[in-house]
Amino acid sequence: SRFFFSFIHTSFAPLCVYCVVSQLMVYVLDAHYLALTLAITAAQQINFFIVAAACKFDKVTDFAYGTNFIVLAIVTLVVGGAYSVRQIVVSFLVIAWGTRLAFYLFYRILVIGKDNRFDDKRDSLVRFGLFWLLQLITVWVVFLPVSYLNSSTVSPSLNWRDILGFTLWGIGFFLEAIADQQKFSFKREEKNSGHWCDVGLWKFSRHPNYLGEILCWWGIWSSVTSVLLTASDYIVTIISPIFITVLLLFVSGIPLLERSADERYGHLDEYKQYKAKTSPLFLLPGSVYISLPTWVKKTLLCEFPIYQSNRRRESGSGQANLIGPPSNKNTHGQSQQVVQC
Repeated sequence: SRFFFSFIHTSFAPLCVYCVVSQLMVYVLDAHYLALTLAITAAQQINFFIVAAACKFDKVTDFAYGTNFIVLAIVTLVVGGAYSVRQIVVSFLVIAWGTRLAFYLFYRILVIGKDNRFDDKRDSLVRFGLFWLLQLITVWVVFLPVSYLNSSTVSPSLNWRDILGFTLWGIGFFLEAIADQQKFSFKREEKNSGHWCDVGLWKFSRHPNYLGEILCWWGIWSSVTSVLLTASDYIVTIISPIFITVLLLFVSGIPLLERSADERYGHLDEYKQYKAKTSPLFLLPGSVYISLPTWVKKTLLCEFPIYQSNRRRESGSGQANLIGPPSNKNTHGQSQQVVQC
C-alpha cells in the first residue's frame, strides 16, 4: 500500500503545485507552453524513474505514462484560462484516455506481477534510464497538439474538423478499451494458456488496441487544426499523430509483439493460419483479408515485411514458408514500448 500512495503522491503532487502557481500568473516561457509541458513531463518522469529504479520494480512505468497526460491537460487548460468549448472537450478527452490507460495498466501489472520489457534493464541504470527518457520524449511530443490548443486565444465555432476528430477519438477509445479488456480476460483464463488471443476484436485484427490509440490521436489533431493559424503550426502539431503511428507500426509496438508471438507460436500451423487471414491493424473479416492481393496488404493494410520474423527464419533454414501471406502475429501483452497496450 505504501507503494500505491507513493505513486499517487509522485503523480499528482506536481499537478497541485503547477495549478496553484498558474493561479498566481505563472510566467510561461513560450506562447505554446512547450517549455512548461516539457518541464512538467521531465519532473514527473524523473520522479517516477527514481522510485522505479530505487525499488527495482515495474509497477509505476505505465501509470507514469498515462497520468502524465492527465497532469498536462489540466495544467495547460488552467494556465490558458480561456476555457473554450473546444479546449474543455479536447482536454476532457485526453484526461479520459489517460485515466483509462493508466489505471487499466496499473491494475494489470498488479495482477501480472512484473513487466517482461524490463527483464534485461532492471539491473542496468543506464538502460533503464534510457527507457524512461524515451517515455518522457513520447509524452511531450504526443501532447503537442493539446499544448497548442490550450494556449490559443483563437476560438472559432465547432466545425466539421471537430466532429471528425471527436468521432475518430470515440471510435479509437472504445476500440482500445474493448480490445484491452478482451485480451486481458482471455489471458486470465487458464484454458487459454499457451494460446494467442483470437477472440472478439482480435479475430479481425492482430492489434486492434493499437488501431484505437492511433485513431485517438489523429482525432485530437483533427480538432486542434481548427485553431491553427500558420503552416508551421500544422507542421509542429502533426508530428504528434505521426510520431505515435510510426512508433507503434515500426519501432516498439507491433514489430516487437509480432516477433515475440512468432517465437512462441511460430511452429504451430493454427497460428500461421491465424496470421495469414488476420489483418495486422485494420478490422477486416478473415475471408475478406485472405482473398486480397498481396500488394494491397503490403501497401494499404500495413502488412509490412518487418512483421515477418518467423518467415525469414524459416526461409533462412530452408523450411517451408508460412501459409498464405507473410507471418504477422501478436502477443499483445509483451510490448517493449512506452505506450501501452
